[in-house]
Amino acid sequence: MKQKKYITFLTLFLVFTSFSQSKEFELVVPNLNNPWGFTFLPDNSMIITEKEGKLIHFKNGIKTEINGLPKIYVYGQGGLMDIELHPKYKDNGWVYFTYASQEGVGSGGNTTLMRARLKDNQLIDKEVLYIASPNSKRGQHFGSRIAFDGENHVYFSVGDRGDRDRNPQDLTRDGGKIYRLNDDGTIPKDNPFMSKRSVKKAIYSYGHRNPQGMEMNPFTNQIWAHEHGPRGGDEINVILKGKNYGWPKASYGINYSGTKFTKHRTLPGMENPIHYWTPSIAPSGMAFITSDKYGKWKGNLLVGSLKFQYVSRCVLKGNTVFKEVKLLKDIGRIRSIEQGLDGYIYVGVEDLGIVRLLPR
Repeated sequence: MKQKKYITFLTLFLVFTSFSQSKEFELVVPNLNNPWGFTFLPDNSMIITEKEGKLIHFKNGIKTEINGLPKIYVYGQGGLMDIELHPKYKDNGWVYFTYASQEGVGSGGNTTLMRARLKDNQLIDKEVLYIASPNSKRGQHFGSRIAFDGENHVYFSVGDRGDRDRNPQDLTRDGGKIYRLNDDGTIPKDNPFMSKRSVKKAIYSYGHRNPQGMEMNPFTNQIWAHEHGPRGGDEINVILKGKNYGWPKASYGINYSGTKFTKHRTLPGMENPIHYWTPSIAPSGMAFITSDKYGKWKGNLLVGSLKFQYVSRCVLKGNTVFKEVKLLKDIGRIRSIEQGLDGYIYVGVEDLGIVRLLPR
């Protein structure tokens, strides 16, 4: 065990030393296991989710664990996941986060959206806004990312929970969907399926597999999301009201075994991705560069790769990715990406921490 710990430490030291010499990044928050999500408070300190069920406040180089979390169902890919501030946080103090929970229908767990306020490193005024159901004992595809639009609607994603043949295309079931709520958890009157009986009226779009990246494009005010395909077929999509994104009826991917589960890459009435990866890069985390810190990179989209351990800088022309450039190659599994209040890009890396991407 001591030898294993030494080898792990040596590997991280060599990786960090190599990158430090290249001056591509600097380590800001060290010693994190799986920084699934993070966001910045008005004083530029961070609140960070660790998938294992810890919420951390990082300020002036010091980590303080925040108390008062609900019970987290840490199982498989599930745990404490994304976190975002309300756009009017300075006025109302609301913090939104997703986590795997055993509440709800059946055994196992599913994705839950909660909001709370933060006071003296304690969560108070906790409100559950949505519980996906039914629960499942499967350990994969919980999602989950959070984004706000310009009207303070909150969007969040729930993966198909490993049940691709039922959940994504069935509007009566949660899973494989992106949802839209008012900021207080009520359902907007103009949600696309409000007039249909027996459906989940919080659904905004469906036919998704496992979206682990979502942001409002600040240049178009549209919600963009990416999702994991199986063996190939990771996608970037522009999320449109009431649209079907095809999973699993249409996909650029195949089964992990190499067999096909569909003969269709596209189908009438289903949205095509604006970009896809084959082979799969296992995308997680995304951010648009809106600051001037990185020169001509302004307007680019950043997507993390868990599988190949780099950040893809996607150069856009409208809704088209016409070029990709790999950043932070071999740094580790990229889990989360955010632009800070200071205009710099910050990247959460598993078994390392949060790094600041330095301009070239």
